[in-house]
Amino acid sequence: MSGINFPVNKQIWLRFIDVVKAFITSNVGGRAIWLSAALIALLLGVNGFNVVNSYVGRDFMSAIAERNQSAFAWKAILYIGVFAASTIVAVLHRYAEDSLGILFREWLTKHLTNAYLDGRTYYRLKVDGVVENPDERIADDVKTYTITTLSIILMLLNASVTVIAFSSVLWTISPSLFFIAISYALLGSIFAIKLGRPLVGLNSNQLDKEADFRATLIHIRSNAESIALSRREGRLKARLLHRIDALASNMRQIFIVNRNLNFFSTGYFNLIQVIPILVVAPLFFRSEVEFGVVTQSAMAFAQLVGAFSLIVSQFQPITSFTAVLSRLNHLWEAIDHPQSANDSTIEIIETDEKHITYENLTLRSSENGRLLLNNLSLSIPHGTRLLITGPNEDAKLALFRATASIYGRGEGKIIRPSLDSIRFLPQRAYLYPGTLRELLMRSGEEHTISDERMVNTMRELGLGSILSRVGDLDVEQDWESILSLGEEQILAFTRLVLAAPQFAFLDRVYTAMSPDQASQLLLMLSMHSITYIALDEATNMPQLYDAILEIKLDGSWTLKKN
Repeated sequence: MSGINFPVNKQIWLRFIDVVKAFITSNVGGRAIWLSAALIALLLGVNGFNVVNSYVGRDFMSAIAERNQSAFAWKAILYIGVFAASTIVAVLHRYAEDSLGILFREWLTKHLTNAYLDGRTYYRLKVDGVVENPDERIADDVKTYTITTLSIILMLLNASVTVIAFSSVLWTISPSLFFIAISYALLGSIFAIKLGRPLVGLNSNQLDKEADFRATLIHIRSNAESIALSRREGRLKARLLHRIDALASNMRQIFIVNRNLNFFSTGYFNLIQVIPILVVAPLFFRSEVEFGVVTQSAMAFAQLVGAFSLIVSQFQPITSFTAVLSRLNHLWEAIDHPQSANDSTIEIIETDEKHITYENLTLRSSENGRLLLNNLSLSIPHGTRLLITGPNEDAKLALFRATASIYGRGEGKIIRPSLDSIRFLPQRAYLYPGTLRELLMRSGEEHTISDERMVNTMRELGLGSILSRVGDLDVEQDWESILSLGEEQILAFTRLVLAAPQFAFLDRVYTAMSPDQASQLLLMLSMHSITYIALDEATNMPQLYDAILEIKLDGSWTLKKN
């Protein structure tokens, strides 16, 4: 059966311990410790009331058996009082558990989100392809991880307290019943593990299959207009139906394992109600114990066996948790230890000098190792406008990405200013939902440039109509749905002009513009002392460049001064 040998090793559990330790020592650790202390105190209270309830219930049932009305009335009041107090403690216990759970989830989600976005990890994971659906792991898996971690810890604590509290109760009733309880729980746990072990891998597979299905639905929603115009519904429908079949097939396997496990666990817990009565009833028949002891033994036996039978009672959530634990560990490993499959020896050197230099730079295809660019040695000083052209589109794009430190297959040296001094504009501008101010300025820099300058720059670049449409710099919009492709690119140029970097790399950004618009934008970059390096055709405005670098299909190159 698929997924039976899903790896759960020592390293995964060590990582689990490290995460819990990091949470306790974090900036929210003090609050977490206080909530944990409250949880433990309330847990002791819940178990204390359970023990008291067993004795009060015993006397209550004995009063009924003896037809003692005065004792019955008093015990009934006491019984109700114990139930009321235990209810209050149980509710407060659950509230404290929920509060600690959301604190843990908030901390861990922020921790993983920061790690995912720092150092372009999100891009590296996509290129390496070693982790499926990292977004789903950060969102849904972290939720399951934090909630279940807390639940398991509390279950273990509760089981420990229950064992201590009810072992003495059951021992005083019948030592043999005590040993029967332990043996019964041990055998039940062994059978539960044997029957339910395949759930670990199956649950992990199900999470990925659900995420794949959801990702396709999101893709359709995000590209609704393009799909409608191209009439690609048939292929997407087939893809969705295939993914539905895959997740349903895996779910059926989960149902089969759960069915077998439920057959066993249902019978297992039903017998718990019978076994103590079979042992204690003969003592009652011989008048060695009161009738209330029979009901007390049933309660104590159920509590003790339940405490020893966590694997049986909680096997399904434990297997789901184990799958989530392994999936998150896989994500952590990918974040902490980048893959070295690209065999890159490209050296990136950042300098304060205003030039971009390539020394003996060779680039190869990340897919098959094919030579893209051979031994490029070139220095581009600030002020030298360069056009990169030629039939080798893969080489041009690889050079664009290597300069941005997101392409690593090859060797040689790239000497450039820090990325704060260089901007990279892809062929399709990236515009996320937000305000105009947020689009035009980086995070934390929204108020470093006056509103007047932002507005004037937009009007200068021909975007005054956008301001008329949205009305304000702080109005949030889904820009991709209201802007044309040309407007999107001009807005990206506006952001570039306001940032005023030393260099700008432009990847075929003029495809959605007229030649006059493109010329005006390049001239404006020059006016603002922004040196542009563009990937484009040689026939497109060569007069606006100081040099032309042509990369041929075999990886060779030539440089011509204009």
